[in-house]
Amino acid sequence: MSDTIERTPAGSVIQYGDSNDRVYLIKTAPDDYPSIIEKITFIARENRYGKIFAKIPVWMLPGFLADGFMIEAHVPGMNRGVEAVFFVSKFLTSDRLLDIETDKLRELSHLLKTRHKIIRDEISDEYLVKELKPADAERIASVFSKVFMTYPFPINDPQYIYKTFGSGTRYFGIENSTGKLIAVSSSEIDREYQNAEMTDFAVSKDYRGKKLSVILLMEMEKYMKRAGIRTLYTIARLNSIPMNKTFLRLGYRYSGTLIKNTNIAGKIESMNVLYKSTGG
Repeated sequence: MSDTIERTPAGSVIQYGDSNDRVYLIKTAPDDYPSIIEKITFIARENRYGKIFAKIPVWMLPGFLADGFMIEAHVPGMNRGVEAVFFVSKFLTSDRLLDIETDKLRELSHLLKTRHKIIRDEISDEYLVKELKPADAERIASVFSKVFMTYPFPINDPQYIYKTFGSGTRYFGIENSTGKLIAVSSSEIDREYQNAEMTDFAVSKDYRGKKLSVILLMEMEKYMKRAGIRTLYTIARLNSIPMNKTFLRLGYRYSGTLIKNTNIAGKIESMNVLYKSTGG
C-alpha cells in the first residue's frame, strides 16, 4: 500500500504510511513553522509510527532540536546555492533502532576513506541515453516494477509516473540496440530552491555491471546544469555500496546516514545522503 501525500494550504508536503512506518516532511513552507512540528508529531503518534523524518532549512533547525529531533545529515547550499538544509529525525520506538546495518556502515567508512578518481565514461554505440517523455510512462513503470520489490512511492504505476511529469520530475533512460528500455532514473526538481534529487536508479538485471547508472547520472547532471539547478543530492541505500560508489566517483560528498528510514527492497533500510554543487 502506497503512502499518503498531503499538502498544507501554505505549501508544506507531508508523506506518511504504514509501509515506511514513518512521517516524512518532504518540504516545509515558512508559514507553517513552527506549527508543522505539532502536526507531523500528531500524525505519527496517532498512527503509532516509529519515526518522524523532516527536511528543513537551517533557520528552522533550533526549533526542531528543541522538540527532540536529531540531525542525521545536511546539504550545504541546498536552497538557491546559499542556504543549508538539514535532515532531522525523531525516533518514537526503540524497535526502530534495532538491527542497524553495522557491517555496511563499516564498509561505507572504508569506501569514504578511499580516494575516488572522477570518471567521465563514454557511452557505447550499442546504447542510447536520453530524456524520457510522458508517453514512456508504461515502459518506465515496467522497469521499476522488475527492479524494486517495494518503494516509498508507487513507481510501478504508469498513471503515477505520468502524473509526476506534471509536478517537475524528469526521467532519463537508456535503450539497447533494439530500442528496449533497460535502465531508468529520475530527477525530482525544485525550481524554486534550485535543487534536484537524483534518484530512482533502476537497471535491468541482464545489464548490471556495465556502468549504466554512471552514464545516466552524467546525462542528468548535464540537464540540471542547463536548467540552472545549483545543488544536486541523492538519498542512496546504505546497502547498495555500488550505488554510493557511483555518486562518489562523480564527485558527490557524503553528509550523513538516515538510520532505518525507507522501505525500499522489502524491508526498512538506512539511507545515505550525498550532494554536489553544479558550480552555477
